[in-house]
Amino acid sequence: MKKTAGSFLSSARQEMATSRRPGSAGGRSVRLSRKAVGSAIIAMLCIGPAWGSISVIDAQSSSQAPAADLILEQVDRNAVAGNKVLVSEMTIHGRRDSRTIKSKSWIQAEDKSFTEYLEPPREKGIKMLKLRDQLWTYSPDADRAISISGHLLRQSVMGSDLSYEDMMEDRKLREAYEARVSGEEEVLDRRCWVLDLVSKGGDVAYQSRKIWVDKERFTVLKEERYAKSGRLLKTLEVKSVSRVEDRWVVTAAVFKDVLKQGEGTEFKVLSIEFDLPIPAELFTKASLRK
Repeated sequence: MKKTAGSFLSSARQEMATSRRPGSAGGRSVRLSRKAVGSAIIAMLCIGPAWGSISVIDAQSSSQAPAADLILEQVDRNAVAGNKVLVSEMTIHGRRDSRTIKSKSWIQAEDKSFTEYLEPPREKGIKMLKLRDQLWTYSPDADRAISISGHLLRQSVMGSDLSYEDMMEDRKLREAYEARVSGEEEVLDRRCWVLDLVSKGGDVAYQSRKIWVDKERFTVLKEERYAKSGRLLKTLEVKSVSRVEDRWVVTAAVFKDVLKQGEGTEFKVLSIEFDLPIPAELFTKASLRK
């Protein structure tokens, strides 16, 4: 039976209220051609299931915006997709020239990832391991693993517009930010809710954010990240989203540090495999030297 927007929001609110009361195998793979990829992610950008069981189309057609925390809850759900293995390209557009780095990443839920750089020869063999709030990098030239923490987290990843701190973000937006719906706009010919997010406090890299959320797919298509002073620090613009089986996958995006010169860092997903078993030993420091 098809739910109306009102019944969806009502049942969702009831579910949220109930949750606050005390007491209360086979892998699938898809290879994306460059034509399908289009013009431009780290293993980090919005890869999640399309939650077709929820009547989001009805919610989209409603004249009244759903509660901001419900929208944010859907965004968080879509950003978590179990195990995935992907090959991607990162093109860094610097002040004078551009360079492209190819990598392969193994990702388990929100808190574990292992990345190996494949090209060009200068970066080949560099590896990164993330385990919850810990991050290590390994360079074959130095033959040692380095822990990235403290002020080092603010440094650029491979000279890109992305910092290690950006990579380490794994808290759900709804846990870290208060949200309100501030308007509606179109991005990539898609109708979007515009949400203003303000930090609830604690350890967050950005005091506030502004995100544009696809009304039907609940994927973030555009984002602005701000300092406590209100100064704009970084932007994200999604260029392409593809349907991969039961998931919406961001296949092209540009991430820009507005304080740096250059045209930003462009990410492309070349291939992706979902729900594959990943050996537990891959997520260990010993795997960095293999």
